[in-house]
Amino acid sequence: MKKTLKKRAPSPRYVSPNQLTLDCFQTPFEQKLNPDNRWVVLARLIPWDEVCNLYLKNVGVSTTGRPALSPRVVIGSLIIKHMCNLDDRETVNQISENIYMQYFLGYSSFCNELPFDASLFVDFRKRLGMESLNAINERIVQLKTS
Repeated sequence: MKKTLKKRAPSPRYVSPNQLTLDCFQTPFEQKLNPDNRWVVLARLIPWDEVCNLYLKNVGVSTTGRPALSPRVVIGSLIIKHMCNLDDRETVNQISENIYMQYFLGYSSFCNELPFDASLFVDFRKRLGMESLNAINERIVQLKTS
């Protein structure tokens, strides 16, 4: 019986911390995103227009004050938080570090800044309420069963 090898990242050779610099660190950002990545696949599956309309119907749009965050960023961040079982702070940190999560949230390019302050998760939950969260969850669960 032939053993199948798992594809893994190449192991780097040891480099002294005194020799390793950020300027020499190569990034894959010139490459295209992997279409089989779980966040890319999920982004295609979620009916964002429908889910965002559910959000806007219950939260509303204000014409005064600071511009609101995109509903996709709000809902997508809540999905990331719960799928990865992260706390509020770790969720925004992970989003700022992960190009695939940013794609999932609808960003058009990578940004290493925090998408919003972690304390806003409290406001998201208050604004949405359990009824809206359940409606959004039910719609997403329907995707898994169909």
